Amino acid sequence: MSGNYWRQRREAFGHAFRGLVDLLRNHPHAHLHAIATFLIILVGVALSFSYSEWLVVVVCIGAVWTAEAINTALEYFVDLVSPDYHPLAGKAKDMAAAAVLCASLAALVVGLLIVLPKIWGFFQL
Repeated sequence: MSGNYWRQRREAFGHAFRGLVDLLRNHPHAHLHAIATFLIILVGVALSFSYSEWLVVVVCIGAVWTAEAINTALEYFVDLVSPDYHPLAGKAKDMAAAAVLCASLAALVVGLLIVLPKIWGFFQL
């Protein structure tokens, strides 16, 4: 493969990392997701999650972060094409935010389904 191919791949990753940095620096909900991600990792280590539990948790974390990034991208795009308020622009933003909420609630339920039985087991001794 040519040097041009690898340069383009490197640039593509650069764009992605710039987006991730923007997400983390400028979006308060991303800060909440970062805190939740950190906490579930701490809890997982403390409670010795199994391999399959870690798989599910990682997929949930990825789904929430992916939904948040897509939501943010859609917000930027809507702001670009519709700088003035338009009801459909608002609906598009609301729907994207709903996707993040759905992913976050599903991740919360998964986390509770994994964590609560482990905590309950401690009290059963």
